Amino acid sequence: MAAKILIYGSSGGIGSAVGRLLREQGVDLHLVGRNAERLATVAAELQATYTVGDVTDSNLFAQVSQEAGNALDGLIYAVGTINLRSLARLTEADFLYDWRVNALGAALAVQAALPALKRSSRTAGVVLFSSVAVRQGFSMHASVGMAKGAVEGLVLSLAAELAPKVRVNAIAPSLTRTRLAESLLANEQMTAAIAGMHALQRLGTPQDIAALATFLVTPQSDWITGQVIGVDGGRSTLRTKS
Repeated sequence: MAAKILIYGSSGGIGSAVGRLLREQGVDLHLVGRNAERLATVAAELQATYTVGDVTDSNLFAQVSQEAGNALDGLIYAVGTINLRSLARLTEADFLYDWRVNALGAALAVQAALPALKRSSRTAGVVLFSSVAVRQGFSMHASVGMAKGAVEGLVLSLAAELAPKVRVNAIAPSLTRTRLAESLLANEQMTAAIAGMHALQRLGTPQDIAALATFLVTPQSDWITGQVIGVDGGRSTLRTKS
């Protein structure tokens, strides 16, 4: 029987890239996204079932658990925000929205899927998403940095609680060329400057991130849990210019 993986954020750049890699390996997929048209297109391409909904709607997770199937071998929560404002301009609503989408949504997605994950015939894998901005502090990142920091705390707590039946890890990317980041990449000069801040001198692509996410929900990573792994071109740890 083919493995079954649930992917939130499937109509986005990273979520759809992960789906394509998993489908190439013969994995069955259930996709979740809020853009009905894009999600239907991706689902048709990947021969996947899907649920349309927004992770800020708390009713979504129960619906997904009913529609995704009785047993799951993995869950990928590829949902996030990029809300870059100074502290003076951030509102309470900004903080709550970023926290709800990035951290609370991830927790509720795992909670709803947990019975199905425990029914996997192998050790199930969960992949959440943090950010380079948690390890490497950046100006204008107070809200998203706080929310993604909560994701890292969630990874450690769930990895401990759900072992040995379910593994939980996170990926912490740097700026990646996705639809979510389009507003930051509209200026070519600024894009080049940001790319130059990375040791590998380029921005990430959805395929860069998807390769690791795919690995982390497959049996090849069965002895990896409780980890936050940077896929960031060296941004979080390396400085190659004085």
